Amino acid sequence: MHATLTDHARCLYGDEYGPPPPCDRQHDEAIFIEELTFADVDAILAMLRELCPHLVDGYLPVRIRNLAYRLVLLQRPDEPELMREAASSLYSHGPDWDDIAADLERRADALDAGSRAG
Repeated sequence: MHATLTDHARCLYGDEYGPPPPCDRQHDEAIFIEELTFADVDAILAMLRELCPHLVDGYLPVRIRNLAYRLVLLQRPDEPELMREAASSLYSHGPDWDDIAADLERRADALDAGSRAG
């Protein structure tokens, strides 16, 4: 097992900012996706922010980024800043998800307005 989700992703997909660590393990995306599915928010965000620090960079496939943000939002559904971060990622990877990104922004705005009113 890799020490962290980030290490596993780095071995599987590479790292734009440096070479992947030496690793003699077989890499199977299905095993990584299972690890990602059950990872906590902090581990997922660490992976996203370390391997894609500028949101549109890095070698993580778009499908993995989308899944990662979806899993984060399922675990923390009421955090406007995470919603906006996920929306920005969706907007940056093509128009197919623009309606979902816009909905996330609306939900984030509604949460912000509710917290100011309360």
